[in-house]
Amino acid sequence: MSDFSKYRRSAVRALGAAVIAALVAATVPPQARAQAQQAPLPDKPFAEHRIALQLSDNDPKKQSLVISIANNLLKFYDPDKVAIEVVAFGPGIELLRPDNSNRKLVESLVAQGVRFDVCLNTVDSIERETGHRPDIIPVAIPVQVGVGQILSLTENGYTLVRP
Repeated sequence: MSDFSKYRRSAVRALGAAVIAALVAATVPPQARAQAQQAPLPDKPFAEHRIALQLSDNDPKKQSLVISIANNLLKFYDPDKVAIEVVAFGPGIELLRPDNSNRKLVESLVAQGVRFDVCLNTVDSIERETGHRPDIIPVAIPVQVGVGQILSLTENGYTLVRP
């Protein structure tokens, strides 16, 4: 790919992002924008970037991609400058099971400040269907509704990424 093609593609992406941001800004009242920009992050007071990563399917490639994205963001930004929250619901909670091959990577990311949320509605559904509650690794943070957590995060200034 030529340098011009790379530049053009980059410019098109930047323009698209600017258009989307302008549309969102035009539809959100100024008070709501101010509240979203000022959402407190007590454990990351210097975070300049906020990313919510959605994981809603049990695809090992998607799990690895989510882990890779979180690692890359931590390397690119100072870990104190980025808040990363992975929200797992539906089949995506398999990443947070004790026997998942990515467990050590998840625990390593948690040690660096990444949060991993597990949807309790999904856990409750599995318990109803199978008769037993699935085991979840202790570093996972239980949230009642995974999609509700994503909504809350985006309303508080997080950018949603669904790999």
